[in-house]
Amino acid sequence: MILERIDSPADVRRLARGELKVLASELRERIVEVCAQNGGHLAPNLGVVELTLALHIVLDSPHDKLVWDVSHQCYAHKLITGRRERFALLRQGGGVSGFAMRSESPHDPFGAGHASTAVSAALGMAAARDLRGGDEIIVAVIGDGALTGGLAYEALNNAGQRKTNFIVVLNDNEMSIAPNVGSIASYLSVLRARPLSRYVRNTTKRVLGRVPFGDAAKRALGTAEQAAMRMIAPDEKTAIIFEELGFTYVGPMDGHDIDHLVAALEAARKIQGPVLLHVLTTKGKGYQPAELDSRTYHGCSAFEIENGKIERKPGMRPTFADAFGDAIVAAAEHDPRVVGITAAMPDGTKLAKLAKAFPERYVDVGIAEAHAVCFAAGLASQGMKPVCAIYSTFLQRAYDQVVHDVVVQGLPVVFALDRAGLVGDDGPTHMGLFDLAYLRTLPGLTVMAPRDESELPLMLDHALSLERPAALRYPRGSTSGRHSLPYEPIVQGRAEVLRNGRAVAILALGNCVETALDAADLLAAEGLAPTVVNARFVVPLDGQLLTELAPDHPHWITVEEASLAGGFGSAVLEYVADHRLEVTVERVGVPPVLVQHNTQAVQRAAFGIAPGPLAQRVRAALAGVEGKAPV
Repeated sequence: MILERIDSPADVRRLARGELKVLASELRERIVEVCAQNGGHLAPNLGVVELTLALHIVLDSPHDKLVWDVSHQCYAHKLITGRRERFALLRQGGGVSGFAMRSESPHDPFGAGHASTAVSAALGMAAARDLRGGDEIIVAVIGDGALTGGLAYEALNNAGQRKTNFIVVLNDNEMSIAPNVGSIASYLSVLRARPLSRYVRNTTKRVLGRVPFGDAAKRALGTAEQAAMRMIAPDEKTAIIFEELGFTYVGPMDGHDIDHLVAALEAARKIQGPVLLHVLTTKGKGYQPAELDSRTYHGCSAFEIENGKIERKPGMRPTFADAFGDAIVAAAEHDPRVVGITAAMPDGTKLAKLAKAFPERYVDVGIAEAHAVCFAAGLASQGMKPVCAIYSTFLQRAYDQVVHDVVVQGLPVVFALDRAGLVGDDGPTHMGLFDLAYLRTLPGLTVMAPRDESELPLMLDHALSLERPAALRYPRGSTSGRHSLPYEPIVQGRAEVLRNGRAVAILALGNCVETALDAADLLAAEGLAPTVVNARFVVPLDGQLLTELAPDHPHWITVEEASLAGGFGSAVLEYVADHRLEVTVERVGVPPVLVQHNTQAVQRAAFGIAPGPLAQRVRAALAGVEGKAPV
């Protein structure tokens, strides 16, 4: 195999054109093979194989800098930049990340995981190069879906003003995760569908290319191209928008033709000022199931290579996200003011269910979380009940809007924060660990977490009943369903005691309630009985219950799947200090570290968020309280 001989991009540059086609095929086979075993972002990576090879033929990485937007499409890049041997452990503990990481390789000059950042980062690198007097070529690869994010336009606008040399490759596959929405998506579809305009541009280049020219003729070439575009379509959108931003626009062109890509990149590197190379690719190319359904195979779990069937574990329960999808449809049936909003994640958040049931009350704003929140605030200001379904890690991108547009105005926007806590194999950029810390300090914002999937609809209904902002956080995946306990009616700011015990109280938040109940079961076999509390609310905290617990429970253990800094345990400690309660508080959660990719089970065990370690803490606490040796 040719791939086995590729240890660096230099090895790629030594290959003949025929060998490159074979290598492209081998890269696709390897990506499919590993994703079938581990899961991963399959379709995006299959679509950029030729583009990746062309980039590394033209660039001299790591001297030249290649920045991937989101970077979930960098598998082929990793395979040819010295990480081939570790690729089998993609997204597994000890293996390579599914995203670009500076700590992983010098060929990853900038890490990512969220969308629309690459142009800003690449422009900063280009500015640093200019200040140092360097000669690196700087390239940002950004998908058309990421152009729905405002940060990309802020960078494009600044790049045109700075006029520094760097290249933006627009990888246009007509998809982000779900189909793209908005005016930019419509605009790009016009460019894709204009064979006549491409013919005129290419013909103009060929004709003028035969004439001996210097700088003046080059300027004439650009003017002639734009004039030709305006001549054939004076009233239609053309590529001029990118030219007006200050870029030299090249394309659109076939993103699977290595020869043409190399030629275009070689030409682009010689152009003064910023260049935008518009490349058309097929998401999922080379693997039929992914080509036919790139939405399902954008990010998928393990599957069978022969037929693409995605594995589902026997007895797999509906997830928290499934419960939310059903709950918001039920809420919309009951109240015509309920509107669901997603930032390009209809499938992951399960708002696709609402889109099917009530399409007029479903809004996909694209990869634009800040706009989603401000848009929701506008809806709420006019009497609607908007629900922003956004992953915990992505709401970080809209923090100012949460504060400025929702909280300051006291508007009843509901934030449904999926993937709160430890998310497993997507790594540090996707961990939903900081939401409690960045939300609980905001005045008037209710923050709560359901103990299992069945409590989630009750909390959503409660959040929608409030005339103030509220956040509902819940994890990736599901609970086991082992603990079928009745639910007390949800009352603002009130927790519920699930088991009455003695001396030690476990105060658990969200899905950690199951961990607490499992630990209590282990202890019950030993005759030990801690009190187990489902906290339900972080804000407002149930101070009444805490005060009542203190006399008979001198030791508390808080359990949360969130950052210990500023989290639920910190809120309990603050209450204890403020009210001078005579209790010892022990906190279980995630310390201030960046949690790397692994399974959720391994991640939880690493921080003691598991029944065994929690039971041992209770034993030790009881021994200290009652003067007994640990059992």
